[in-house]
Amino acid sequence: MKLPSLRFRPQLVDSLRGYTRDDLRADVSAGVTVGVVALPLAMAFGIASGVKPEQGIFTAIIAGLLISLLGGSRVQIGGPAGAFVVVLYAIVERYGVANLLISTFMAGILLFAMGALRMGNLIRYIPVSIVIGFTNGIAVIIALQQVKDFLGLAIPKMPANFFSQIAAIVQALGTINWTALALGAVSLVIVVLWPKSYKPNDQRWKLWMARVPGTIVVLVLGTLAVAVAGLQVETIGSRFGGIPQGLPSFELPAFEWRTAQNLVMPTLSIALLGAIESLLCARVADGITGDRHDPNQELMAQGVANFVAPFFGGIAATGTVARTVTNIRSGARSPIAGIVHALTLLLIVLALAPLAASIPLASLAAILLFVAWNMGDWHEFARLRQFSVNYRAVLLTTFLLTVVFDVTVAVQMGLLLASLMFIFRISSLTRIEEIALPADYARTPDGRSIVAYRVFGSLFFGSVTKLEQLLDPAHPHEVVVLEMDKVINLDTTGLDALENLHRMLVRRGGRLVIAEPNPQPLSLLRRSGFLDELGPDAVFDELDEALAALSGSPKD
Repeated sequence: MKLPSLRFRPQLVDSLRGYTRDDLRADVSAGVTVGVVALPLAMAFGIASGVKPEQGIFTAIIAGLLISLLGGSRVQIGGPAGAFVVVLYAIVERYGVANLLISTFMAGILLFAMGALRMGNLIRYIPVSIVIGFTNGIAVIIALQQVKDFLGLAIPKMPANFFSQIAAIVQALGTINWTALALGAVSLVIVVLWPKSYKPNDQRWKLWMARVPGTIVVLVLGTLAVAVAGLQVETIGSRFGGIPQGLPSFELPAFEWRTAQNLVMPTLSIALLGAIESLLCARVADGITGDRHDPNQELMAQGVANFVAPFFGGIAATGTVARTVTNIRSGARSPIAGIVHALTLLLIVLALAPLAASIPLASLAAILLFVAWNMGDWHEFARLRQFSVNYRAVLLTTFLLTVVFDVTVAVQMGLLLASLMFIFRISSLTRIEEIALPADYARTPDGRSIVAYRVFGSLFFGSVTKLEQLLDPAHPHEVVVLEMDKVINLDTTGLDALENLHRMLVRRGGRLVIAEPNPQPLSLLRRSGFLDELGPDAVFDELDEALAALSGSPKD
């Protein structure tokens, strides 16, 4: 087997051809905008994933820079994402932060290998029902995890299990911090209403304010409220001790092979989810810009980013839809905008990190609740009645398993269920119908009976039972002609069934004849040696030609 050749060509290379000053201005403006938008999200995703807020920021800086430099999309923004929160939090709870970094590092190797082996297009074969199911499930889990900080509940550490989280929240309802709840509620209202609070014909300063992201407004106002009014709520400083002013030093994760053996499933979860999310995000970007991304290059870039980020304390990264769309709408024209986004985050950390100690966790929880709501495709639940039972079963199964167990189990079971339903559907479309023959075509010159059947669909392991009617001893036909011009596929199980039919007919003194086979079935019949077993003159280009040859009657 010949392996595909490695092609490593980032979109940045082609983007710089004919690059102008106007392009640079547009990219810098977009990069600064999306960098500001990314700051609260990076912190919030870091906290929700069970690590420190600065680890989310470092991920956005380092992984975001590498994804833009090396990626296969011109405008995609990489960094920590909501889709990872459930998976990463579960890994931290079970294996610890150090092993999360090792899992991310190994997932980076796997992602790069997927891109190098040209597996990018395979991700597109995942049914949309599975994608919607696990995305909505992840949104529910993210929202549930924010209840603790939004209400200010006295829960030392939220468990990873869905039912344990529900139990912990219910038991702690008596410890609600009403100040945190009020601050969280106001923050949520601001995030939701801020972009909609101005009209196009408003004054210039109002239009400028409307362009400031609501998340930044919430972050600034919440921090001012805590610093000035002295609100008694939990902050980044009280829980994490603040954010360091600068990037961390390069540090090798403590790697042990005995521990790494237990991280196979977490690694696969990160790699699979990262691949799906990044390529879905790239497709969304293509739909808006009319461009076309390179999925294999994108996977290799994601691999490099996830390989490097853990050495600086970063967590898993992928393409992010919200920040990518913000980048596009801000006028981005090339990966330069993504590079500027990472540098903007770095400058903010270097200049303003001490101020982060007063950021209230209730405000960050409100931001993530808003993210979770926008992340889910909730109208699909209302539309379920319009789709088939198969679609409903796959979507709801994936959704429930994501919420109750984890996204890896959900995707695995969703794919299994979708595959089984596809097999059933294709097998139900396969039909074998008898063809009524005129009297002069019904017998061979030596008196053996001739019967012809028209086969529709695919003869594969899920539909070979349809051939059983031809093997029925109650219908002892001697010469059977199969018209196969409507057979789109034949697999080895279908071939085995044809071989059994042929041998049974030979025992009766008859034979099997095939008419009008399509290229794929004919190729398998030839390669397997079955055509040699059938003997000469066993395959005909036309049904009438086969019947005329068998019966000795002239062709009409």
